[in-house]
Amino acid sequence: MVNFGRVLTAMITPFNQDGSVNYAVTEKLANYLANNGTDTLVVCGTTGESPTLSWDEEFELFQVVKNAVAGNAKVMAGTGSNSTAEAITATQKAAKMGLAGSLQVVPYYNKPPQSGLYQHFKAIAQASSDLPIMLYNVPGRTSQNLLPETIAQLAEIPNVVAVKEASGDLDQASQIRRLTPTDFAIYSGDDSLTLPLLAIGGQGVVSVAGHLVGSQLQQMIQAFEAGQVQTAIQIHLKLFSLFKALFITTNPIPVKEALKLQGWDVGSYRLPLCDPDDSVRATLKRVMAELDLLKE
Repeated sequence: MVNFGRVLTAMITPFNQDGSVNYAVTEKLANYLANNGTDTLVVCGTTGESPTLSWDEEFELFQVVKNAVAGNAKVMAGTGSNSTAEAITATQKAAKMGLAGSLQVVPYYNKPPQSGLYQHFKAIAQASSDLPIMLYNVPGRTSQNLLPETIAQLAEIPNVVAVKEASGDLDQASQIRRLTPTDFAIYSGDDSLTLPLLAIGGQGVVSVAGHLVGSQLQQMIQAFEAGQVQTAIQIHLKLFSLFKALFITTNPIPVKEALKLQGWDVGSYRLPLCDPDDSVRATLKRVMAELDLLKE
């Protein structure tokens, strides 16, 4: 069984003032996350602003993060695409780098039917059969929902080992759990649904909040696993306002602002993402102060 751990942090991509990738801060942040609750770093996913990164930048990021956390955390590469051929090429290249796995998003914009989704992921998995694949279902961004029955079909492929389920639908997650083998891992794609998902057989979370509270997320999941459900609930409820604040506008805008409030030089955003208004910063500052997440 492939084990990516409990807390997978979907890492932001820091930028310099001129808009180029800041690899030095990337290295520092990756090292920090690996030492503060993160088991696996997911690089160049949604939170990493992958739509505006070039492939050259992405592969440099994979290498920088891999070197930074060697032996301390795993690295998963976001190599999905709405072009099957492009995803195959990128995933094969990632496989040669010795990374722990690949995150494969549901193709966006072209709205393939379920049979097309199945053939897309099957082709990618078979072209890189030594690399563990995590499916990524996020219909709010892709406009297409990867159904439990399709996920169950894909789970029969040996290196399709997990799903990041970000539909926000716990009934759908329950159906995925019913239809897939016990060693097929289901990860929450929403921080606020991590604890409920654990209750129906989930493994952990691909987290945005992991940038700020990775160790507390570990404590919550481990408490649940140990049967200390009330402790897990207390941690969940304590962090709930943060989970929601990090999505008051488009991710990753809030989490980048939160990191800036902690003193991280993560830079701005690439258009079409943009700086938030003052109300977003004010909300983040208030919630982070309540959780003692602001530096003195």
